[in-house]
Amino acid sequence: MLDAALAQLVQHGYDSLSIDVVAERSGVHRTTVYRRWRDVGGLLADVLHEASVDAWRPPDTGSLEGDLVEVNQEVHGALTGDPVTVALIAASFRSGQAATALRAFWTDRYDRCTDIVRRAVDRGEIPAGIDARRLLIAATAPLYHELVLLRSAPDPRLPEQVARSAATAARAGAYG
Repeated sequence: MLDAALAQLVQHGYDSLSIDVVAERSGVHRTTVYRRWRDVGGLLADVLHEASVDAWRPPDTGSLEGDLVEVNQEVHGALTGDPVTVALIAASFRSGQAATALRAFWTDRYDRCTDIVRRAVDRGEIPAGIDARRLLIAATAPLYHELVLLRSAPDPRLPEQVARSAATAARAGAYG
């Protein structure tokens, strides 16, 4: 049922998503879907929860800049080559439950990425006391801004440029 909801969202957008459509697409009776989810928001929240239950770990390239470039390349790829990512972000603007679930998803990802900052401190690349979340947001936010908010054409140089800027600022003690 979650796969059916996601497929409907990606193919036809949030406005086309309903419990009845999900039931039809998944081949179950609508009461089966209603029993589990009372509305589309709850369904999308579970889709996002399922996406966060994975073994993803942040890259370890041996340098802060390299790790940030790798993370940014993953984000860039998701935003330019995976319609699911953009569809879920768009849906979070229409559903409070989806927004809460998306916030939990990103919190989990940022929490996992604190290893990048810890390793950089341990290597002496950046000073101790750097706020990992602030650094990671500074490194990734421009990608979302350009690709999701402004809907700019994908620029394959952007992940590296932004990562380099964030690493330079961190080395200078920003984000402390």
